Amino acid sequence: MPSNNVKEDSVAVAGAGKKSKSAFREYAESIVFALLLALFIRSFIVQAFKIPSGSMIPTLQVGDHILVNKLSYGIRNPFWGSFLAYFKKPQRGDVVVFIFPEDRTKDFIKRVIGVEGDMVEIREKKIYINGKPLEDPHAHFEGDAPERGTFNVRDEYGPREVPAHHIFVMGDNRDRSYDSRYWGYVDLDDVKGRAFLIYWSWDGTDRWVRWERIADLIY
Repeated sequence: MPSNNVKEDSVAVAGAGKKSKSAFREYAESIVFALLLALFIRSFIVQAFKIPSGSMIPTLQVGDHILVNKLSYGIRNPFWGSFLAYFKKPQRGDVVVFIFPEDRTKDFIKRVIGVEGDMVEIREKKIYINGKPLEDPHAHFEGDAPERGTFNVRDEYGPREVPAHHIFVMGDNRDRSYDSRYWGYVDLDDVKGRAFLIYWSWDGTDRWVRWERIADLIY
């Protein structure tokens, strides 16, 4: 019994001799840690984007908020943007976010149609890869917009070969997408990641939440 009392007294004295951190310092450390963690996640793992246009309808709607897996294809250097290591290359059918070649301050989202070495051809809106019709379940056609008229390159393209280390991309909304048919190919070093989830969605005009789209996977 006496030894138990001594042990309890010793613990109490040792604890009393330590200075506790101030509440302000604890909050500050927690906030800094949370910010660093968020920065790390955004730079290397997952980044959120908002869909501002209808070029990917019906797969993605205006007002969809999506998550992009930045580790899908490799590890990027967050300061210079190039890849430190590759895991794999984008595959045909992937929905990817990339740096827009004509304005590197903007990010675009499109679907991969052709990979390096593919011969891409479009005849009467039908896509052919290496001379064979592409299975294209995501394609959506709305017809000509009166203000844009008819673009031959939109419906009739190629055949052209995708250069090494590049991909050919198109929006699912084929008649309303400004994509590789017009401005060329995407360098693999400019691919930020693969879109995989809609985490929030609402109508851009009325701000009605589209509950049925939340947590939908992106294919």
